[in-house]
Amino acid sequence: MALNARLDHRNPLVFDTHELGRRPGALQRLTRTVDAPRDLGIQGVIGVPEGAPVELELRLESVMEGVLVTGTARARAEGECVRCLEPLELELEADFQEMFSYPDADDRGRPKAEPADDAEEDEDRLFIEDGLFDLEPVLRDAVVLALPMQPVCREDCPGLCAECGARLADDPDHHHDAVDIRWAALQGLADTMSDGEKDEMSGAEAGVDEKQEK
Repeated sequence: MALNARLDHRNPLVFDTHELGRRPGALQRLTRTVDAPRDLGIQGVIGVPEGAPVELELRLESVMEGVLVTGTARARAEGECVRCLEPLELELEADFQEMFSYPDADDRGRPKAEPADDAEEDEDRLFIEDGLFDLEPVLRDAVVLALPMQPVCREDCPGLCAECGARLADDPDHHHDAVDIRWAALQGLADTMSDGEKDEMSGAEAGVDEKQEK
């Protein structure tokens, strides 16, 4: 999160640390149910629908350099089975822990004497701004890590028939008679020969008919 970012306290995923204070060791526990933000999950695979309830349990601990946030998010995720393509749902529980740093303190919690030239390092850190912190980026990372990359409706899902696309779970005895390509070639040759014999027989019968007419 960029320094000097303006956070909106009305955002349900923005939390206020003023009550906690900056005294190391102070603790605060919070519970909150929020609406899932857009694209919460693995896009195109599985995720929590936008607006669905997400239950948050948080533990805020004041430390020298900032606020250590430990929590759990619970929600219902929806997606599609990668084997049979049927819709599926699963209960999601994502744990996370993240440090939100005070922008005026260094890594040891002491006030910075002057701004340091460490822009790249700051890009990887999350900061408290005006006593507020935004949990959304932490929640997104935690949800993605907790979700399966290849969700299945059940562990033994047999998937779809490779030849016709039928759902095998609906028809366990579903199968197609396998044809050996070598025999198929011979069968094709046999059919060709049969067609040739039929043509010869037709020609012979035509010749006999002509003679009889004469």
